[in-house]
Amino acid sequence: MLITRPEEKGRQLAQQLKTIGLSTTCQSFFDYHSYNDQGHFLQTIKNSHPDIVIFVSVAAVKFANQECPISSWNSFNVASKIKFFAVGQATQKALFDCSINQVAVPKQHNSEGLLQLVELLDVNNKSIIIVRGDGGREYLKDTLEQRGAQVKYIESYQRLWRTFNSNVVNQWQDNKINAIVITSNALLQRIVDMITAFTDTLTMEEKLSFDLWYSACFWVVASERIANNAKALGLNNIVDANGASDQAIINALN
Repeated sequence: MLITRPEEKGRQLAQQLKTIGLSTTCQSFFDYHSYNDQGHFLQTIKNSHPDIVIFVSVAAVKFANQECPISSWNSFNVASKIKFFAVGQATQKALFDCSINQVAVPKQHNSEGLLQLVELLDVNNKSIIIVRGDGGREYLKDTLEQRGAQVKYIESYQRLWRTFNSNVVNQWQDNKINAIVITSNALLQRIVDMITAFTDTLTMEEKLSFDLWYSACFWVVASERIANNAKALGLNNIVDANGASDQAIINALN
């Protein structure tokens, strides 16, 4: 199995998969880096007086807390106590580790799940901050604004993509990789583009051999949305783990 998430999280997943007898190859496609802009954090929190703060990933929590301890955010909001939300259980745990003890989390770990929570149905005139990385879907923000909220982003980190020669795909085939873990649509597109670039260099005979491996490979994805995009890209053998946590991926493989 090929694990493509950042190194620390990749090693953690690899160790978990080892306990159930699965061998893995870790090959991180990107790294997380902080924006190192504490001033922006403080200004946004103080000026927004948020009623609600939504964290969309563990990395969003980690890097936000480095810039300005999340446990102090309520001190900037004298009008009311902030209600904290997490997209999933791993993000919820990350907030618990930052001494945020009351965190709402949806059963469905994505934007659609968050928007179904009762507390986010009536947000007219509420001030909301969404903490995330650089870029991403606008669906959550757009929907909350349609419901009457004032919504701002805090982008606590950025993804720096690593550069690979497309021949690395040949190594996956040689190493008999039979499954690839995908946790975002950006990552899916990057890997598919790399595979396409590699196949363009093959002879007809080589391509036939490669296609046998490619068509048999499983794609373990973190959400239905990624699964649908994978299908649109012509991929087969898609397994929806319904989450990006180690446990979700392990459950999908058992």
